[in-house]
Amino acid sequence: MIFKFLRDKSGNFAMLLALAMVPIIGAMALAIDYTEMSRQRQATLNALDAANMATAWRYLNGDPDQDVRQFAQDFFEANLGPVDPSKVTLTVHLPDESEGGNTIRMEADLRYDPYFYGTFMKLLGKSGEINIKLYAENEVQLKNTLEVALVLDNSGSMDDTGSGSGKKRLQLLKDAAKQLVDTMAKQGQLMKQVQKPVQFALVPFAASVNVGPEHANASWMDVQGRSSIHHENFDWTTMPSNLKVEKVGNVYQKTGQDWGPERYQIVTRFTLFNDLRRKYCTKSSKNVCQSWAEVPVTSWAGCVEMRPYPYNLDDTPPSPTNPDTLFVPMFAPDETDTKSGSRTAYNNWWADAINSTAANRQKYMPKYYEANERSSNFKLYNEGPNLSCTTVPITPLTDVTTTAGIKRIKDAIDGMIADGATNVPEGIAWGWRVISGGEPFTEGRPDKEKGNDKVIIVLTDGANTYYTPSSLGYADEANNKSIYSNYGYASKKRIFDGTSRPTTYDNDNYTKAMNEHMQKVCTNAKNAGIIVMTVALDLSTKKADEKAQIDLLQQCASESRVRRGQKLFWNTTGAELSETFRRIADELSNLRFVG
Repeated sequence: MIFKFLRDKSGNFAMLLALAMVPIIGAMALAIDYTEMSRQRQATLNALDAANMATAWRYLNGDPDQDVRQFAQDFFEANLGPVDPSKVTLTVHLPDESEGGNTIRMEADLRYDPYFYGTFMKLLGKSGEINIKLYAENEVQLKNTLEVALVLDNSGSMDDTGSGSGKKRLQLLKDAAKQLVDTMAKQGQLMKQVQKPVQFALVPFAASVNVGPEHANASWMDVQGRSSIHHENFDWTTMPSNLKVEKVGNVYQKTGQDWGPERYQIVTRFTLFNDLRRKYCTKSSKNVCQSWAEVPVTSWAGCVEMRPYPYNLDDTPPSPTNPDTLFVPMFAPDETDTKSGSRTAYNNWWADAINSTAANRQKYMPKYYEANERSSNFKLYNEGPNLSCTTVPITPLTDVTTTAGIKRIKDAIDGMIADGATNVPEGIAWGWRVISGGEPFTEGRPDKEKGNDKVIIVLTDGANTYYTPSSLGYADEANNKSIYSNYGYASKKRIFDGTSRPTTYDNDNYTKAMNEHMQKVCTNAKNAGIIVMTVALDLSTKKADEKAQIDLLQQCASESRVRRGQKLFWNTTGAELSETFRRIADELSNLRFVG
């Protein structure tokens, strides 16, 4: 049979073989091209994955978008292997920060030129350019981190009962704030292999903000007294010649010959705190003191004045080359012993040691160096030179995903007390400073770092306040125009700097000036990329000053990223405060935590 087949000279076999060659060659061509096409596609996918992961790190480092895109292109091409880079188009979609984007998406369009497929198609009578287009994409989710400053009103009115609750406002606030911290901490713990995924800071504010007495020697404090506001309430020319204090270069020094070992030492508000002494009798006989001793009276409690405009409304880094950017400790001058009828000065806490006018008594400096007989030391806060310093210190950014961290923040929240006036712009300014990447507090991630949200949550239950002595029932014989607080005295006009307000010295005008400052610091913070959330607690639209505060808080708030056309502002009551903070937690969760 086989030999017969071999001897057969007819054309049937050749014809059949010729007909069979087309599908055989086509199958071989398809197999080869399919294998190569699959190899190039896989190489493109591998390069795409590698490029996206590497680009994510570059993006989070804060590089400009154009540099990130170029890096992605170069990295992608370097890892293509057998694929000709000229035949691949890479498209890079970076996160849209205005929308809270959390992903980097890349697309690759590959043009594959087959080896044999074109010939096969020509055998079938097909003509024209033969190429195959392949498409691939991937997406990397950025595990964004979160830094939140709780800027919370600790003024005296927070001791009032919250509307509809039966509890004091401050206690309601403590409960709601701790609930918020707990919620975000649990979500942060899901972000594995990310350092400090969720950090919280606490900024209690009233008339002033307490940065902490442990920072007395910090580089960002005015430790040499060179700021233009440091000595504005002191008249060093009143010192006697033997205890002379005079300006030498840019600082004041003890130059008098009787200063002894302290001669030529620099004089500042810090040294004034240290030099205050209380005199007490250690031995007496027949009601006559035989021996005296001296002890310190008090120390700096940690509150600072607002920096001179415009630095009071921004996050300009403090620098010794520009002393007005440094922070000046609050020191409330001793006011006059004299009276106006039955009225006394608001803050008379030391013997004047001079018989003169009220203004001269107040600025007379030798009195601070004469030991004073007092029955006890001053309290550390809101008394004597620490007048208007009523809040507990700032708690810097702390990782709340750790047991120690969450305890620290919650203990600080529990430690808040209600006392003093209200200065919301100062609270906002310090909220901004504690989450920024530079001094005075440096716990925040670099400001340029992407994939990290910096958030200020501001709550207040009242209008901004600054008081004239007469409005509180006191005299103003020294013509200070206000009680001392963190703008200093209103007579120095710093409260009006950067505002459109006339220099009219009354409480209402002070509030309006502070409102303008609040509006500016909010705008500055938002322009710097800070997300601002605001809460009005138990404020009434029927009261003019409270209505103005409600409007300011609403204007101050950032736009929501998840609730289109809505502000991150809540007008709430004491009874609703816990639910309000739950909504804030939802907003933060929607912004940052993705699957």
